[in-house]
Amino acid sequence: MKVAQLGSGTPELAVVAGIHGDEPCGVRAVKRLLDERPTVERPVKLVIANEKALERQVRFVDEDLNRAFPGDPTAQTHEGELAHRLVEELEGCHTFSMHSTQSHAEPFAIVNGVSQTAKRIVPQLPVAAMVETSDFAEGRLFTEINTIEVECGLQGSETAAQNADRLTRAFLTAVGALPGDTMRRDLPVFRLTDVIRKADADTYEVFVDNFAKVAPGDPFAAADGEKQVAQEAFYPILMSSHGYSEVFGYAAEKLEVLTSPTAAD
Repeated sequence: MKVAQLGSGTPELAVVAGIHGDEPCGVRAVKRLLDERPTVERPVKLVIANEKALERQVRFVDEDLNRAFPGDPTAQTHEGELAHRLVEELEGCHTFSMHSTQSHAEPFAIVNGVSQTAKRIVPQLPVAAMVETSDFAEGRLFTEINTIEVECGLQGSETAAQNADRLTRAFLTAVGALPGDTMRRDLPVFRLTDVIRKADADTYEVFVDNFAKVAPGDPFAAADGEKQVAQEAFYPILMSSHGYSEVFGYAAEKLEVLTSPTAAD
């Protein structure tokens, strides 16, 4: 784990990259901040988490780090012990954690509960949606640390790396670490409600778009040509034919749309 800092004093803000070793977009954003050393108005801790997995260009070495929190200092796995050290390192910090996905090109945020802080900060980020995942959060960083996760784009793409840089700077501006203004945008909010599982098959297909409503009776995926049909309306999240080994993705409900303030406000 690599830890650095911008500004002087005890940081109450942190930016984390490299939770997964096959998601390098956030690492580039952190390294650019370290190269540029911008003047900050609040100190910021910068963390590149799973260096061993990054070196091997694999998601994890022994187990998924973002399912291993709070970790254990005596864990027999690399990620189990690393999770414990990372929680200690981030204690007391409002944290921004960057990821990428194989299922959706446009950035979106993931939170463990739609708090007032999330409602204030996330609409200031260049994301398409906010997803609340408290029922499916076991072992994730934000169960232990106050964290906003962002999916920056398609895994391994140049666009995801560029998005990570924009998202990081928008977050640091929104929390008062970097000077300037952010643009607040209307933001749909979703809550995960179910896992969409895959049958064992040789080929998989997905027929729907993430965040687009699926109506009852509509086919949304297939395994070896056998279609799955929606029994009730839902919004697909992280749906992909190949992103996960055992599930297509998640079903969600739409909670609300956070609207941007008007000039009169």
